[in-house]
Amino acid sequence: MLVIDGDSFAHRSYHALPKTIQRKGGKGAGAIVGFANALLRLYDAEQPRAVLVGWDTLDVSTERYEKFPGYQGGREFDDALIEQLDILPEFVAACGFANAKAPGYEADDFLAAAVAVEEQRRGRVLVASGDRDTFQLASEASTILFPVRAGEMARIGPAQVWERYGVDPKQVPGRGLEESDPRAQPICSAGTATWMRSWPQGTFPVRPRRSGCIDPSRR
Repeated sequence: MLVIDGDSFAHRSYHALPKTIQRKGGKGAGAIVGFANALLRLYDAEQPRAVLVGWDTLDVSTERYEKFPGYQGGREFDDALIEQLDILPEFVAACGFANAKAPGYEADDFLAAAVAVEEQRRGRVLVASGDRDTFQLASEASTILFPVRAGEMARIGPAQVWERYGVDPKQVPGRGLEESDPRAQPICSAGTATWMRSWPQGTFPVRPRRSGCIDPSRR
């Protein structure tokens, strides 16, 4: 089964392709063209038995935004991009693939749910996303397809997560807090992975931010 983070690929396409790519009426088409190419290229290369594309909610607040107001603060949602994001699920459906989108949910939620269901069925999953948070889904049955350059995907499994970060996939959420959570105190890079491995899964501590950084040898 191939599961795709629709917003991740749409955003990458929108910002990578020239804004001169337009549809009838002068409306933007860069995100549509880039996403369509990525989707069909993935399908052709992997030949999955099924394809599911997950989408973020833009018009209803999600739990992540309520807890972390700065969440995804680096993403730009201008009108031309939003208009194309509204169209893309129609293209996915026209290809005969499934969409997953619902108020209050994000693409990540659908990706994780699809992986859980497919692994329970003892199936195998390919998760295509440019979001490193999806590395936590890597397992013997699930591989992350992570874009590294135009048309090229890195295949990320548990061994590759360990090689990159020195932690198991299930500890990636803690790594994410360390790097992006505005509440978290920065951690000295030396020994960070070793320090994280000493904490049981799901108990990574978040401390109020202040100057300096945590010494991983002292917790």
